[in-house]
Amino acid sequence: MSTQNDAQLVQQLEQFRQEFMDEIGNVIIGQQNILDHFLIALICKGHTLLVGVPGLAKTLLIKSMAELLDLKFSRIQFTPDLMPSDITGTEVIEEDHATGKREFRFFQGPVFGNIILADEINRTPPKTQSALLQAMQEHNVTAGGQTYT
Repeated sequence: MSTQNDAQLVQQLEQFRQEFMDEIGNVIIGQQNILDHFLIALICKGHTLLVGVPGLAKTLLIKSMAELLDLKFSRIQFTPDLMPSDITGTEVIEEDHATGKREFRFFQGPVFGNIILADEINRTPPKTQSALLQAMQEHNVTAGGQTYT
C-alpha cells in the first residue's frame, strides 16, 4: 500500500467519524470520549465494556449506534436460569410436510447480532458466561458439530 493510499484511507475514516458524530449527536449529547472508544472497538472488531448507574442512556447509545450504522442489534438480559443455548442458538427438528422427512435446523441466538447489549452478565451461571465469552473471542458458535459465523 502506498503512502498516498494510506493518507486517503485516513481522510475517509475521519470523514466517516465526523458524519457519525454529527448524526449520533442528534440523539446523544456529549459523551465524545465514549463514542470515540465505541467506534474504535467497532472498526477493530473488538468489544466494549460500558458500566454506569441507571439513567445514563447506555442502552439508547448502543441502540442508536446500531440503527445509525444499519447493524443488527441484540439485547440479552442475563438471569440465573439462562442457558447457553438461549444466547448461542439451538437446533430444532423440522418436518417437511410434503415428504415427511425430518431434519435439524439451527436457529441463531442473539449472539449473532452485530452489536450486542449483554446486561447483568454477573447474574448468570458460569456455563452461560463461558458460552458468551467463547462466542465473543472466536466470532462463531459450534452447535451439533457445525460451526456458525
